[in-house]
Amino acid sequence: MRPVKTYPFSTKGPQVTRFCREFLTLNGSFAGQPFIPLEWMEDVLADIFQLAPDGSRTIRTYLLGVPRKNAKSTLGAAIAVYMLIMDETDDAPQIISAAGDRKQARLVFDMAKGMIMASPELREVCTVHRDVIRCNTNGGTYKAVSADAGLAHGLNPTVIIVDEYHVHKTEELYVALNTGSAMRNQPLTIVISTAGFDKTDSPLGKLWTYAMKVKAGEVVDPAMGSTWYGPKDGDKHTDPAVWEATNPSWEIMNHNEMATSCRQMPESEFRRYRLNEWTTTMTAWLPAGAWDAVTDRTKRIEPGDLVVLGFDGAWKGDSTALVAVRISDLHIEPIAVWEAPPGDPHWRTPAHEVEETIRITCSVYAVREIAADPWRFEQSLQRLAEEGFPVVEFPTNAMARMIPATQTIYDGVMDKTISHNGDPVLARHIANCVAKSDHRGLRITKANKASSAHIDMAVATTIGVHRAVSWRADESPEAELIIIS
Repeated sequence: MRPVKTYPFSTKGPQVTRFCREFLTLNGSFAGQPFIPLEWMEDVLADIFQLAPDGSRTIRTYLLGVPRKNAKSTLGAAIAVYMLIMDETDDAPQIISAAGDRKQARLVFDMAKGMIMASPELREVCTVHRDVIRCNTNGGTYKAVSADAGLAHGLNPTVIIVDEYHVHKTEELYVALNTGSAMRNQPLTIVISTAGFDKTDSPLGKLWTYAMKVKAGEVVDPAMGSTWYGPKDGDKHTDPAVWEATNPSWEIMNHNEMATSCRQMPESEFRRYRLNEWTTTMTAWLPAGAWDAVTDRTKRIEPGDLVVLGFDGAWKGDSTALVAVRISDLHIEPIAVWEAPPGDPHWRTPAHEVEETIRITCSVYAVREIAADPWRFEQSLQRLAEEGFPVVEFPTNAMARMIPATQTIYDGVMDKTISHNGDPVLARHIANCVAKSDHRGLRITKANKASSAHIDMAVATTIGVHRAVSWRADESPEAELIIIS
């Protein structure tokens, strides 16, 4: 084991590192192993816990930006446990883990619970409840809160650890917690996050901009500290050397998993989450040029070919699309699209025309399945099913359906195992998609609910490709979908 680092400035960082080594163990895949902070973590701890000549803490706000899978939540949990038990700046310290949603907020908190429960020494001085940890020696408490500013008012935190600040839509929780800490002697706020996509107006963007100005000397604020890992301008996201440079925990990371993520994730997602790079849009679904690269105008779905039809509809104000995907080679051809004219609030999708188009299509091709989102088209789909057409429900609001479907078509594009006929309307709908990612996974969506940019043909294509792949694999699709009858 390497010795604890020393520094040319006064800091309690090495003391925190020694506490981690002596008392804390890891959770998850490394459960039971001692938590030995990596060298970069030691440097961050030294930076956070710098001391002024009078022995007080210099830093009051600290921003730490690192890509995902670098154990930043583990580091946050370790700091929380240390401050709960060892901080001497206040009587009855109150430690708060804060995040954008309840699940994320509890992530750091539950890690800290696991560390305490795994240590006989820490169990001796702490009482662990479901929602709060109490330190019996100093009256301190530790709890988690989510982004509900109403619940945050009335707290009096000594230390605030904000996890994944990039998902916060407003500064309400941050402001409420920091306002509550004003009566503490040496309050400390640590923001740990990956990059976002709005440097200008987002809560994280504003804090990051300020921290970078302090770092560059544009603003003098000795109470603001930061460490931000990320690529340099011009770095290629596919370069393993860039992966290593931007991920400070590279020595313990799964390098093969990083390569897989680079191949499978949308480029902007990979840049944000795995390289900690700010992106200019929420998340472009496909890399530039990827859809064009699988164009094949020499192919054509012929009468009698075995296909899956993907269908996504809207009753008014949007668009409705029908797409064919040939099962044998996953070639895609749009059949029809009905788009609401701009500025016409009275337009309605011609449901009978849609039904008749599906009937005609089924007479031309050997249709194995019509995979359809039933929203607002239940009656039409019911009629078609009663006529004997193979209609199955594929609700696009069901994440268990759309997340794997999105991954299926993304892999097909990136691996060039699918093709399409270059239809410009389909290309436009594909380009209008963004990828939304959260703890459940990644799926395509509009840029926002109010957007007039149509994506229904892209959704129908995603449904169709996913179901065609299932039929190629000789699965039993009826077992997982509801057949309308």
